[in-house]
Amino acid sequence: MAGGRRAGVIRGGAGTVLWPAGTRQRDEGSDVGIFDKIRGEFIDIIEWTDDSRDTIVWRFPRYDNEIKMGAKLTVRESQAAVFVNEGQVADAYPPGMYTLQTQNMPIMSTLKGWKYGFNSPFKAEVYFVNTRQFTDLKWGTQNPVILRDAEFGMVRLRAFGGYAVRVVEPVALLKELAGTDPQFRTEEVSDYLRSMVISKLGPAIAAAQVPMLDLVTQQDQIAGKIANALNLELREVGIEISKFMIENISVPPEVEAAMDKRTQMGVVGDLDQYTKFQSANAIEAAANNQGGAGEGLGIGLGMALGQRAAGPQQQPAPQQYQQQAPQQYQQAPQQPQYQQQAPPQMPPPLPQSEQWFVGANGQQLGPFDRAGLGQQISSGTLARDTLVWKAGMAQWTPAAQVPEVSALFGAAPPPLPPS
Repeated sequence: MAGGRRAGVIRGGAGTVLWPAGTRQRDEGSDVGIFDKIRGEFIDIIEWTDDSRDTIVWRFPRYDNEIKMGAKLTVRESQAAVFVNEGQVADAYPPGMYTLQTQNMPIMSTLKGWKYGFNSPFKAEVYFVNTRQFTDLKWGTQNPVILRDAEFGMVRLRAFGGYAVRVVEPVALLKELAGTDPQFRTEEVSDYLRSMVISKLGPAIAAAQVPMLDLVTQQDQIAGKIANALNLELREVGIEISKFMIENISVPPEVEAAMDKRTQMGVVGDLDQYTKFQSANAIEAAANNQGGAGEGLGIGLGMALGQRAAGPQQQPAPQQYQQQAPQQYQQAPQQPQYQQQAPPQMPPPLPQSEQWFVGANGQQLGPFDRAGLGQQISSGTLARDTLVWKAGMAQWTPAAQVPEVSALFGAAPPPLPPS
């Protein structure tokens, strides 16, 4: 060690720093004095004992001191150590204990141009990366996500949940996110991750093609698809979503109120039967109330229930009420329900048969219909030269000159010969 002194260590929750041997450790308020005296000493122990729950990356405080070749590097479980030389990422170390030599620092040796067996102190930044799972991260939709539902049409959905994240590529994390930040925490990346979650939520729900009312049964499958989509993009920055959870998917309050109304109608079922049931309960409650108001209410509800049970067949027609009402209370026909009633369709009157009269033997016979004329022809009373007349004819005319009558002569049999 420089000046022939041996370096010791101060162990703290944030890491390990040096102090010269023989220097009395001061109180917490005198740390600056200690750091001033250890400047120029060599670092021979590099480690990090994390006492936080949200630190992802922590930079070892070197205080411009050089690292001794042969120093001890301790990387605990759920940690990784990365050396950075003048802004360039060098060697990375998984959990274990290492004695720093050129043999186990190939990248640093190349960057520094060290020869084999190089044994001089060197300067480098050491970053410890926490690779455990960070499980206290939450996400939620600030604004509803608009989707199309087969049953309800366009709907707005809100969702929230939690997720766990861990570092899988420490070097990529340093290059892409942490940079030279001496203490990179989860709060610095949570907003970025939350925005990515929201961007994947809508497409994942739409791709599931699940009705809104059945989303609760598919939350795990949808969460898995969102996690896979996120990991495809996050792997390039060295982060992985190890667990993704959807705690709740809901609709805005006004939509919930409308759905509650619909649920109530479904529970009630037959509204008519439900009304009768409520009326019966009201009658029972009124019967238990012995006051005059209770009796009046019971009588009124009983009459109403009786009328409802009797059915519409015993209700008089509106026309009967109108006929029984006094003249001054009868409604004018301009009321909509009477104007809309069409008059009943009546059949037309039957056609009247022709009435024929016959002049025979100086007498007027008739009237006869066409069948009666046929009988007169058969009896010999009506001959071709017999005069006939009906309404609409100007005068008596021989039967042979009237087409309607002359046609009957061919259809009627001649009179029987005398016996």
